[in-house]
Amino acid sequence: MQISFSKHGDVTVMHLKGDVDSSNYTDVIVRAQEVYNEGSRNLLLDLVKVPYVSSAGLMAFHTIARIFAGHSIKGGENGRPTFRSINPTEDALARDRFKLLNPQPAVEQVLDVIGLNQFFEIHTDLDAGVRSFSPS
Repeated sequence: MQISFSKHGDVTVMHLKGDVDSSNYTDVIVRAQEVYNEGSRNLLLDLVKVPYVSSAGLMAFHTIARIFAGHSIKGGENGRPTFRSINPTEDALARDRFKLLNPQPAVEQVLDVIGLNQFFEIHTDLDAGVRSFSPS
């Protein structure tokens, strides 16, 4: 898994390359938390080079959405973040601050089956994805 970032105005794009699974999902969360702590408030997650996302990867996406909605993620006894279900009322801000870009067909299918495609805003064009964020 490779993680890199680019800035587009007040939007940070997190570029992932490789599978997002149980071997690396915490790295994805930690790196997202770092850019949030550095002041980023809008995150567009670029999935164009991600061929596979496991359930752990989906939990990472949900956790990152909660981070960018301003919620604290506290680690459990094993140091991993604790998770909870999506609450449309409490997590509404997450939709405004965290969006997905270019999921591959297999990843898009997983998002559809799980129902996260109804929660996360998904874009297929970088410029449109960046413009979709409200000014912060």
